Amino acid sequence: MIKNRLMALTLVAALSGCAVNPQALTTEEMVSFTDANMSALAADQEPVSGPISLYEAMARALKYNLDFRVERMKQALAMGDAELKSWEMLPSLVAKAGYSGRSNEPGGKSQSLLTGIQSLEPSKSTEKNMFSANLEFSWDILDFGLSYVRAKQAADRVLIAQERTRKVVNRIIEDVRSAFWRAASAQRLNSAMNRLRKRVRMALASARRQARSGHTEPLAALTYQRELVSIKRQLSELQRDLRTARVQLSLLMNIAPGTPFTLAVPRRRPTSLKLKWNAQRMITMALQNRPELREAAYQQRINAREADAALLELLPGIRLYAGPNWDSNKFLYNNDWVSWGARASWNLMHVFRYPARQKQIKAKEEVLKAQAQALAMAVMAQVHIARVRYLYQRHVFDSAAEYFDVQRRILSKVRAAAVADAASEQSLIREQMNTVLAAVKYDVAYADLQNAIAGVYASLGLDPYDGAVSTNMSVKALAAALRRAWEHPMRLARSN
Repeated sequence: MIKNRLMALTLVAALSGCAVNPQALTTEEMVSFTDANMSALAADQEPVSGPISLYEAMARALKYNLDFRVERMKQALAMGDAELKSWEMLPSLVAKAGYSGRSNEPGGKSQSLLTGIQSLEPSKSTEKNMFSANLEFSWDILDFGLSYVRAKQAADRVLIAQERTRKVVNRIIEDVRSAFWRAASAQRLNSAMNRLRKRVRMALASARRQARSGHTEPLAALTYQRELVSIKRQLSELQRDLRTARVQLSLLMNIAPGTPFTLAVPRRRPTSLKLKWNAQRMITMALQNRPELREAAYQQRINAREADAALLELLPGIRLYAGPNWDSNKFLYNNDWVSWGARASWNLMHVFRYPARQKQIKAKEEVLKAQAQALAMAVMAQVHIARVRYLYQRHVFDSAAEYFDVQRRILSKVRAAAVADAASEQSLIREQMNTVLAAVKYDVAYADLQNAIAGVYASLGLDPYDGAVSTNMSVKALAAALRRAWEHPMRLARSN
């Protein structure tokens, strides 16, 4: 009884020791985790050594953007999985070794089935302790066929991962172009907007003093104040949007927010922002190049190969094997030998399961076709929307440029009149503010036009670089390659 109790207590203690309780991270562990992440964010990055151009911003985003890095890792994982699937097609070569022992001698005796008389004294034909080893080469023909189909499916998944990477690249480049031009506008007009804000504040204070003193008509004074407040509000909204764009650009380039850097602000060149293709050509290019549609085509091919796998599973499996063997048992006449053979097996349940499997594959095929058709319609709509948006932004830009030109001429006339005492100081201040505001809107319209043309390229599914570009290149070399590609969009279209 005591022995049983001790065994029970020992068992309970062993089971209690196997229990696992949740254990939260300590503060020190979280600090270490956070420090490791922060130090890895900008590891092995080329430092910013001067003003960042548009193409350098693109290059830094492609080399260091974390979302793009994740997609490249997923692509590498898919390639590794495809390589593993290829290895599964090869025959297996299994080496085995074993040891067996017992506490007493093995032995046996025989008895006649007819008389019941023991015919022999107890004897043994195996040793008490033995070693054995064998090397077996085997190949299952059915497994080879299935592994071949799975390897082809894994290869298609690698291509799907590439298309998803292309999609991320297009989105990143589109975001970089948009954020860069708005951030460039903020940098170019920051001092002018600050001067205008200060001028508005001073003009408001002056207008209120004049209204209180009664030197101006109340309605005229209030109307003037309303104009100033409206300009002040527009300035605040523009500055908010433009400053946010700088933060977005730094995150896209994987530069910590708040890190000082300047942009190489290029001249406005609206003539380079013209579409090179008509609407029908753009739709054709999009249907051929968009990553989503190419992924849908690969998914259909994977499902078609699943039908091949279902048919292969109906066949019987034939396994061929051969290999050398060795045993340390001294009672064996031959301690080493070569064995070979073949085995056949057939899982009959696959025959009964096949109709349901075929029905499922067919249903998935219909779903994939419907999804591809919906994607094609969505892509065509996106191309039309991107084109309409571009044409609208082009009109907005042309109007902003015309308005800015007219406003500058008005300012010139008012300034000349003020010098000749033919115009009031109030009118001069109003026109100066209107001119600065027109310049800001002109720059923002140009940034929006850049964003619209980037949206057009993204809707077409054009890669932002050709095959000669690699993210292993330096930032300078990658930026130069991106410049060559973007300055010749027709070549991008041909490369896709």
